[in-house]
Amino acid sequence: MSIEEKGSISIHTENIFPIIKKFLYSDNEIFLRELVSNAVDAVQKIKRLAALGQYNGELGEPLVEVALDEEKKTITISDNGLGMTAEEIKKYINQVAFSGASEFVEKFKDAKDANEIIGKFGLGFYSAFMVADLVEIQTLSYQDGAEPAKWTCDGSTSYEISEGSRTTRGTDIILHINSESEEFLSKQKLGEILDKYGKFLPVPIKFGTTTEQEPDGEDEEGKPKTKSVEADNIINTTNPIWTKAPADLSDQDYLDFYKQLYPFSEDPLFWIHLNVDYPFNLTGVLYFPKVKNDFDMQRNKIKLFSRQVFITDEVKDIVPEFLMLLHGVIDSPDIPLNVSRSFLQADSNVKKINSYITKKVADKLQELFNKDRKGYEEKWSDIGLFVKYGMVSEEKFYDKAKDFALLTNTKNENYTLDEYREKVKDFQTDKNGQVVYIYTNDPAKQDSFIQSANKKDYDVLLMNSPIDNHFISSLEHKLEKTSLKRVDSSVASKLIEKDESTESVLTEEQSKTVKEVFEKAITKPGMHVEVVGLNPEELPVTVTMDEFMRRMKDMAQMGGGMGFYGNMPDNYKVAINGNHKLISRILKSENEEEQKTLAKQAVDLALLAQGMLTGAELTEFVSRSVELI
Repeated sequence: MSIEEKGSISIHTENIFPIIKKFLYSDNEIFLRELVSNAVDAVQKIKRLAALGQYNGELGEPLVEVALDEEKKTITISDNGLGMTAEEIKKYINQVAFSGASEFVEKFKDAKDANEIIGKFGLGFYSAFMVADLVEIQTLSYQDGAEPAKWTCDGSTSYEISEGSRTTRGTDIILHINSESEEFLSKQKLGEILDKYGKFLPVPIKFGTTTEQEPDGEDEEGKPKTKSVEADNIINTTNPIWTKAPADLSDQDYLDFYKQLYPFSEDPLFWIHLNVDYPFNLTGVLYFPKVKNDFDMQRNKIKLFSRQVFITDEVKDIVPEFLMLLHGVIDSPDIPLNVSRSFLQADSNVKKINSYITKKVADKLQELFNKDRKGYEEKWSDIGLFVKYGMVSEEKFYDKAKDFALLTNTKNENYTLDEYREKVKDFQTDKNGQVVYIYTNDPAKQDSFIQSANKKDYDVLLMNSPIDNHFISSLEHKLEKTSLKRVDSSVASKLIEKDESTESVLTEEQSKTVKEVFEKAITKPGMHVEVVGLNPEELPVTVTMDEFMRRMKDMAQMGGGMGFYGNMPDNYKVAINGNHKLISRILKSENEEEQKTLAKQAVDLALLAQGMLTGAELTEFVSRSVELI
């Protein structure tokens, strides 16, 4: 029976093509993803029908093929799936894709399951017109007695259906590539797109671009002849590890998959296998990479799939912000996508998935901590960044993480929050009952301050990761009667205000004289001198910046909205240790120039300890030191 039908589409649809090209699809390369995905769906559906006993014919090996013909300027996507009758073409292609621009857009906008719309052989197919000025379908349905059908459309409001030439079950989509899209008539370009979107599709994808030579008898002179045959070039892994049960996988399987995703990366620290089917479907594997203190957020390393089709690596709605440094794969058919499958839409499922991933990560970290604390501590320098970031940004994560977050001191000892409070509360509680945690953000630069604190039996924490400024504020907010002070924010004896104090041996008159000598010797602006009574073993002069002021300035530098503080000039305290023998020597000297030189030398030593002596001032200090020797 001959089929022939020509049709014209409603006048309202003349603007449907620009809508498709500019509005529904954000990137024209996804035409290949859509058409290959449709072909995969068609193959999976015939397998399903066979399994249900609704198709009894020969299934054959499931296969989707992509073929490029550079001379004819065509790309053909073929499958051995369901196929279509002429009536189904009219239903799925004409009615869905050509039902009028406004109605079409409305359908997509109000759909509860946009994936469902894409799955119907209409919208995904329609992306073909982004790159082709003529599209042809050759198809043969699986149904008994079905006849092959052909459909053609040149992207206008006209189509033609006639008898097809296909002799086996399935469908060919032939794209006649337009002049603006000839970049896609490249084996390399098509290969890259297939690798990006189709690497893990569940049906074998054959990319028919390579040829091999095989023997073909001999020519008249007896020399061997060869003929070209297309090589089997399957480009995908149909059963990636996230589709398997964790019990069936070894550590090596996980590591091999990681190398496949990120060929040049170091091995990950550990991984989490996600597998949940209620109240939403989600599978995947998330890896904790080695990041140390590199806070140059290596985002977009988590790949989002829907039924093994790559969608995007923009996963910020699904994965909590603090876990964006993780690597790996998430696959969920329940994540709502717009018609192009390219952008996530926030809805309740996404929020549930976000919470689920947060919980899974917290549970995994707690399990590692409980099972092998020593191993966990060894990994802490890498995973601490994730944990602290999570505690700062997610209330629910903080509640879980407070039991496995670690504080590390300058002796490289690790404590949980509860353990650390227990360790320091007896020595480091001030007169108001506040427990003071002392920390350094640069142990090499602040070494003299650390040593002074240690002499008083104070413990010093290491807080030198990029997130620690925020983490410190978070701890002060969360922990009862606790404050944190940087080790160089005051002299050691003033870091923790206690009732006892060391008296200065100087009279009031002597203190006034010493203050005047030092004020004359100091040339740097913003230096405020005070004479204090400290242990004679402490340095003669210490330069510090108040904790609050320094923290505000740090926040302003990091863009924390503290512009007022960022613009304020630096203010430092210059603490003169009245009990140090150098101060006695200055007082005894009757030579004003000698007094000034000794004072200047002591102040420069204090500035040097803070890394604040540079340029001409440093050169002058070195020259003066040589003279004094």
